[in-house]
Amino acid sequence: MTLEAMLVVAAALFSVGLYGALSQQVVVMVMMGLELMLNGVILAGGAMWWFLAPDPTGQVLLLIIIAAMTVEMAMGFAVAITLNRHRGTDMTDMAADLSR
Repeated sequence: MTLEAMLVVAAALFSVGLYGALSQQVVVMVMMGLELMLNGVILAGGAMWWFLAPDPTGQVLLLIIIAAMTVEMAMGFAVAITLNRHRGTDMTDMAADLSR
């Protein structure tokens, strides 16, 4: 694959994620849209490093970013599950405040 093809795929991932994050009201679906957006950015960054400077340090940095993103999404899902258990809702407009 060429750099242009990889960047087109990354842009498509980002666009689908943006649409999913903006059009959904369920917290889990919004988080899945954000995950797709982050994956598009990571794919674009990895493609740039691979085609412009094929040095393994760029891929190691991307693996660290993926690990941090995994922890962040796990914490987000924990908040969504806690919200669902305590308030009985999973909609974003009903979860405006996280106090109580």
